[in-house]
Amino acid sequence: MITRYKSGGDLATLRIGIAGVGKLGRYHGQNLLQIPAAELVGVYDIAAERGIRVSEELGVQFYSSYDQLLKDVDAVSIAVPTRKHFELASEALQMGRSVFVEKPITATIAEARTLVDLANRQGLSLQVGHIERFNAAFRSLSTITLAPKFIEAHRLASFDPRGTDVAVVLDLMIHDIDLVLTLVHSPIRRIDANGVAVVSDNEDIANARIQFENGCVANLTASRISLKKMRKIRLFQPDMYLSLDLLLGQAELYRLQAIAPEQIVQSPVSWGIIEKDGVRKQILYEKMQPEEENALKLELQAFIEAVLNRNKTVVPGEDGLRALEVASLILAEIKKSAGN
Repeated sequence: MITRYKSGGDLATLRIGIAGVGKLGRYHGQNLLQIPAAELVGVYDIAAERGIRVSEELGVQFYSSYDQLLKDVDAVSIAVPTRKHFELASEALQMGRSVFVEKPITATIAEARTLVDLANRQGLSLQVGHIERFNAAFRSLSTITLAPKFIEAHRLASFDPRGTDVAVVLDLMIHDIDLVLTLVHSPIRRIDANGVAVVSDNEDIANARIQFENGCVANLTASRISLKKMRKIRLFQPDMYLSLDLLLGQAELYRLQAIAPEQIVQSPVSWGIIEKDGVRKQILYEKMQPEEENALKLELQAFIEAVLNRNKTVVPGEDGLRALEVASLILAEIKKSAGN
């Protein structure tokens, strides 16, 4: 493989390939073509007809051999079914290639730990596709000091056969598990969970209540049999309430601000004044809607920049492992509550 270096020693562009070009892998390809620092070399798919069709659409080479693809690239984006994540990611890391792998990181905790250890030993980048970290609504929280005491998340989707090889906890809820673990910096004290399989062999709807050592409680609901889509998170803490609509990419902030007794409130964002124990507080409202950007493109771009600059990825393998560990605890509680 010929590497292309800048004078400073870093790669100028990253030669990257895609393993798995179903619906999501195809989107990976479309976005990689829009990133100047990425050179999309080709795609691999076990279904040759599909792989050839997508390769022609993207204008890149189709590889019938995954091993050959790895020989021609610096990194690979893996968008195959979860059960194949470990096999393809470990092979890439062993060959010295950095890896972007869709969530969940792997099918088992043992596999995830092996990948994380392998990436660290090899000094390679391993990023997990927890795309909601790049959602405009979630990114808007970066300017706010957060210490949530209660979090409520609802992630509802209509039925799609894709993803039903795993329970809804691993298919959908894991997004919110990752966000909650990013927001709450405290060990978990207790998890309670319930779930039901409705149209597939795995749970299609589930609810989990996570209690943290610092007193925060997160209540998560996920369903893939809903008539309408919903991806909302609400955060509550003293003097502040935040509502995030991840579908729309916007956040709404309500907060209390103490004001002097004689102060006259003249603000178009004031929702009134409350008074308790002689303290007057103004209810302020703010709608936060950063410039809308393609979250998938942003996360792929972040991965590419991390590899090129030899920095830590935004969502490293350790974070993917942590989310999978909590998801596995939730699944265990669901089985326990069902008496299995």
